Amino acid sequence: MTRYLRRADTRHDGRLRMFCFPYAGGGASAYAGWQRWLGDGVEVLPVQLPGREGRMSEPRFTDLPALVADLDRELGEQLEGPYVLYGHSMGALVAFALAQHRRARGERLPLALLLGAHRAPHLPAPPITHGYVADDMELVRGLAALGGLPRVLLDRPEWLAALLPVVRGDLMLCDGAGSVDRTPLPVPLHTFAGADDRLVTVPEIQEWSLYSTNGDCETVVVPGGHFFIRDKESVFLDRLSEVLSRYTDIADLLGMDLVGAPSD
Repeated sequence: MTRYLRRADTRHDGRLRMFCFPYAGGGASAYAGWQRWLGDGVEVLPVQLPGREGRMSEPRFTDLPALVADLDRELGEQLEGPYVLYGHSMGALVAFALAQHRRARGERLPLALLLGAHRAPHLPAPPITHGYVADDMELVRGLAALGGLPRVLLDRPEWLAALLPVVRGDLMLCDGAGSVDRTPLPVPLHTFAGADDRLVTVPEIQEWSLYSTNGDCETVVVPGGHFFIRDKESVFLDRLSEVLSRYTDIADLLGMDLVGAPSD
């Protein structure tokens, strides 16, 4: 059992697996309703990073290569079958870096990378990325402008005080994006952009096409801002389901040998 997955039973059952990485300040709960919406054709596995939610007492990673190495070490056994990676905002960077780490080590790659609300890594980082050096009020204003702070947090200063250190640590991690290998990957890239995103533009997200040698790259534009997975969840999940349907049959064929395999 890995600390990164909440489920007690993580044995392969032959389905396509989708590992989901959160945005800065977020946790695995951001993906809590996805399994019910997407149905049984895909196994949704939200990844719980340390220093938040059920792992609040654990030290947070602020170094991207160190986090990726730990993820690969902890999740490696779970990545032996057919899988895809979804990451939103910071999570997109983590997913891409993990795929690069596994490519460099000659490990199994995802069938596809699904990346939401993050500009291509060769583009300059947005100002909010350097928000970890800002004072609390400046950081709060920046997050609020992006729609990243639910109203309930603004009304509960004690909750906000607990969240801000997590966000600062995650923004430090994002500031290390320059350390990520930018070698194009031999996998399809499907990117998702919010039509009203104030942080990332559609053309900036379309630049991800430079990072695949597969040729099967597309950008899906959905309603909403930077946090469209929360604010326009049903619309987004319908579009995500359409993309995932391209890989479930492949996963069924590749995953047959895994069903019934003994587990440790």
